[in-house]
Amino acid sequence: MSIDVKKPKPILQLVGVRKTFGDFVAVDRIDLDVRQGEFLTIVGPSGSGKTTLLRMLAGMDVPSEGNITLHGELINDVPPNKRPTCLVFQSLALFPHKTVGDNIEFPLKVRGVDKETRKARALELMRVVRLPADYHGKNVMKCSGGERQRVALARALAYDPEVLFFDEPLSAIDYKLKKILEKELKDLHRETGKTFIYITHSLEEAMVMSDRIGVMRAGKIVQVGTPEEIYATPADRFVSEFVGEVNVIEVAKSAAGTWQGVDLPGTYTIRPPKDEDAARAFVVVRPEFMRLLDEGETADNCLEGTVYNEYSLGSRLQYQVHVGAKVMLVEVPRGRLANAARDARVRLGFDARDAIVVGS
Repeated sequence: MSIDVKKPKPILQLVGVRKTFGDFVAVDRIDLDVRQGEFLTIVGPSGSGKTTLLRMLAGMDVPSEGNITLHGELINDVPPNKRPTCLVFQSLALFPHKTVGDNIEFPLKVRGVDKETRKARALELMRVVRLPADYHGKNVMKCSGGERQRVALARALAYDPEVLFFDEPLSAIDYKLKKILEKELKDLHRETGKTFIYITHSLEEAMVMSDRIGVMRAGKIVQVGTPEEIYATPADRFVSEFVGEVNVIEVAKSAAGTWQGVDLPGTYTIRPPKDEDAARAFVVVRPEFMRLLDEGETADNCLEGTVYNEYSLGSRLQYQVHVGAKVMLVEVPRGRLANAARDARVRLGFDARDAIVVGS
């Protein structure tokens, strides 16, 4: 007996959403379903339209075309204060002359909640975001950058929103603190069960925290998927290169049906591209799948080059190898012996199963 399992309806849904400013198209006919309780991150380079998209979701801008629905209800013209959502700004927008407690309690005060209840709720939220209770009476500007981030999060949670939006909140924080807050945000998402929609230009942030990632380019979402899907099966060359360092070889199909290198001469053994009729394609190999071959070792595809430099990446070593006019990157675990001294001639190899074949 088969069981008909219906997928839950999206909490937020965008259908044909477009935003123009004069002749400039900032967001171009986006269709997107946001699932209840998920952590969705929108990434893209500067100017890709991700902040404009966030502003429409938060109610700060109205779509030029298309519809945005929340629980199936149209919210295109609903102002931010009438939506069960909250936006954590990049600037945090805290009240500098007020205490930590006053900042967190502000949404509750606006709603007319009594002072005692407000303080109890603020202390509860401070515990959630890992702020000491004695910070309640501390001026917010005497807090560190990371502590102010936590205050902004607690204030957002005080609204008790269904959806929290984040506009690059970690962009101005030093690397070590950023890594701590990334994990805390992910923990907070799990503990609250709320829907998080996060905007960033940092793919590293997105990979650490997200359930799904949407990659934007020129106003369009070009791919939506889990971090593993985005990394392992990018939709095109742009996504593959945006998602980290890659080696790219252009190939063309010969009359005999073999794949010949365009920028690196040779015959390549690859998985066929999704478009079986494609005459050209790009072979994308991530550095961890490009191997330094020992004497007598083989691979589906072999190249020869000269080691130019070595870079330490903590647990890994990365080698920059010049192969003809191209620069190829190879990563090996630290501690693994590699005959890769500077200026040494080396053989590189990769197998067809480890290569991603994409269009332009």
